[in-house]
Amino acid sequence: MLLAEILPRVFVHKENGQEVRLTDPDNKLSPEEVCNFYAGLYAILTTAKIVGPEIKKDAIEYQFVSTIGTKG
Repeated sequence: MLLAEILPRVFVHKENGQEVRLTDPDNKLSPEEVCNFYAGLYAILTTAKIVGPEIKKDAIEYQFVSTIGTKG
């Protein structure tokens, strides 16, 4: 018998050189809405772009990449 499972989503961003893993507040939200949800806690996410999804360690991982402080 075949079983299908929905993989959990994980959102990652870097702050001060540390990788911060954020849990999914609601699986009905789009990645953009999740970014806006966490922007209240992490102001750097207000200008972040979303990279992904990528499947890593049995989870769907999205990266929030900040555009502040980059040239070009």
